[in-house]
Amino acid sequence: MADVTLSDIRKSYGALKTIHGVNLDIRDGEFVVLVGPSGCGKSTLLRMIAGLETITDGTLKIGDRRVNDLDPKDRDIAMVFQSYALYPHMTVATNMGFSLEHRGANKAEINERVNWAAGILGLTNLLDRYPRQLSGGQRQRVAMGRAIVRNPQVFLFDEPLSNLDAKLRVVMRGEIKALHRRLKTTTIYVTHDQVEAMTMADRIVVLNGGRVEQIGAPLDLYDRPANQFVAGFIGSPSMNFLTGTITEQGFQTSDVVLPLPASKGTVMGQAIVYGIRPEHFRLNDHPGRASVSAEIVLIEPMGSETQVTMRLGDTQVIGVFRERISGTTGDIINISLDIDAIHLFSGDGAIRLN
Repeated sequence: MADVTLSDIRKSYGALKTIHGVNLDIRDGEFVVLVGPSGCGKSTLLRMIAGLETITDGTLKIGDRRVNDLDPKDRDIAMVFQSYALYPHMTVATNMGFSLEHRGANKAEINERVNWAAGILGLTNLLDRYPRQLSGGQRQRVAMGRAIVRNPQVFLFDEPLSNLDAKLRVVMRGEIKALHRRLKTTTIYVTHDQVEAMTMADRIVVLNGGRVEQIGAPLDLYDRPANQFVAGFIGSPSMNFLTGTITEQGFQTSDVVLPLPASKGTVMGQAIVYGIRPEHFRLNDHPGRASVSAEIVLIEPMGSETQVTMRLGDTQVIGVFRERISGTTGDIINISLDIDAIHLFSGDGAIRLN
């Protein structure tokens, strides 16, 4: 196991710059998730750590070693790919032990390591099967087993669950996290799925356009996003945003006035972006509580909760309510907002104000 340190890491393809000075310290044994939209640079960054992409500038260390110019095989890392990358003509056992055989390990050591990994991953009864005889989840476990038999200093996962169905992704998330708790190996995991990031990570690195937007624990990013991009990316359904100005009455957007939290970062007449998460709307069923009227656009019963698309002034927003709501398009409901959960951003969304 080892720390991983990225110091001003940059990547260019000729004149095209794709990674712009990333700095990141990953602690020994930490599970860090790189997340962001397609094209943000997260897979490129992971491939640079793996040695599959060259580093244009900056320093990459694994432990105390500068590894910029080392071949992937010399970095003491193991990578699990989205496509599994199993050899179809080899059994599960041979696939898992191939890297050890390639390194010259003896047969007894290979068998011991393969059986150990198979026991951890529930593959013991599948060792004689071929990849074509396995389900998607079983193939992914074999790919993980092939990685852990090497006992590397760092695990790298490149969107390993994206080929699985929704139910199996949930199961595999738990298995990967349980594997990390057991092995305590430094892990860097790439995904575009912010739910995976929230449920698995010790810390999340949010990337956008080849730059780091924010680094932090999942709930820190959820509760205190640094800017509008992070606020909109983390959370599902995503945060609602309304544009307007600060007035004496509160936040004014079209013909609607919404409550404002206390903030030292705003002034009267200032143009801002007002953010509120769907779960922080409330049905106004308490007399005396300040409320606003919203027009129902769509009601989606979800069983344990109800998702309502509403129109506040000129803006369409989503609310998630614990109550079962009856109504139809065009009906008016009265709602209130949790003032302690409101986020204020600069007019361009670049920074959080409160």
